[in-house]
Amino acid sequence: MTTSLIDPVRLADFATAVYAGEGVPEADARLLADTLVQADLWGHQSHGVLRLGWYWERLRNGVMQPVTQPEFVVDAGAIAVIDGHDGVGQVLTRLAMREAVRRAKAHGIGAVGVRNSNHFGTCMYYTMAGAREGCVMLLTSNGGPAMAPWGGRRKIIGTNPWSVAAPAGGLPPFCVDMANTGVARGKIYLARNKRQTIPEGWAINAAGEPTTDPQEAIEGIILPMAGHKGYAIAAMVDVMSGVLTGSGFLSAVHSPYKTAEKSNCGHMMIAMNIEAFQPLAQFQERMQAFIGELKAVPLAQGCDEIFYPGEMEARNDAKNRKQGLALPEDTCADLKRIARETGLEGKLSI
Repeated sequence: MTTSLIDPVRLADFATAVYAGEGVPEADARLLADTLVQADLWGHQSHGVLRLGWYWERLRNGVMQPVTQPEFVVDAGAIAVIDGHDGVGQVLTRLAMREAVRRAKAHGIGAVGVRNSNHFGTCMYYTMAGAREGCVMLLTSNGGPAMAPWGGRRKIIGTNPWSVAAPAGGLPPFCVDMANTGVARGKIYLARNKRQTIPEGWAINAAGEPTTDPQEAIEGIILPMAGHKGYAIAAMVDVMSGVLTGSGFLSAVHSPYKTAEKSNCGHMMIAMNIEAFQPLAQFQERMQAFIGELKAVPLAQGCDEIFYPGEMEARNDAKNRKQGLALPEDTCADLKRIARETGLEGKLSI
């Protein structure tokens, strides 16, 4: 069930005040809040304000530092590595995006690794921003254990999301953002907040049995997408995000809902300057032709339209900004709890 529609601007103001109250600088608190509310606007409530309390608790427990102090431990032309020193993941990842784009403009390609970071929200928040700067963007990140290696029965590999985005002329950016499990773990938390069951095939419980109970899934093992292929991709994302950057990997990484444990997660951001390959206008025209051909394919039975990756999010954003957000009752209840505990009831309009 959901409550009445919520103004996304006021929701972002509330989230900003929560984080600023824990010592996060105003601009960084605003960024943190925007990444959460933007996920809700895109229709990805698994990564929206459902997570507001997790980040808040991590700040209160001292495992995420309110003032982010990035250190460039490698600065070598097209390549850089940033030690985040347990700072805010959103702040570090935006810095990595900007640095990767800047270096790509100078060298054709830019690659920026981040170590000792924290969860940063959705990958597409950053890859889409880089795409708007005229680059094709790739972002990978590792996370706390959620799945077992193929053939194993102990979870040590994260959902390990990745995203690729490219500009598409006058159309919203073409953007892929996915976890390597059959479903992002946040969607299981969302199902729990909605008091819904989950489809069979998403997860197994701690005893290794199929489950449709979201709590059993959280305590058990989330299954990889496409069987062994999802496992292999997740493992390689960890190599890029954790091993290569010098950050934690596999069981050394902790998920954001483990609010008393340092994350140790790492990210890899790669930007490719389109102008180094061909004129940007030509690329934009080719992308529009690419999308046009995709959407012109005859429709399968029961389907009304073909969408390209990123198109549905753009439509959701426009709709939700106009009409407001509908959040699950349990998510709203958690926001109200945080408002009471922080004395910010007057800023929360739910």
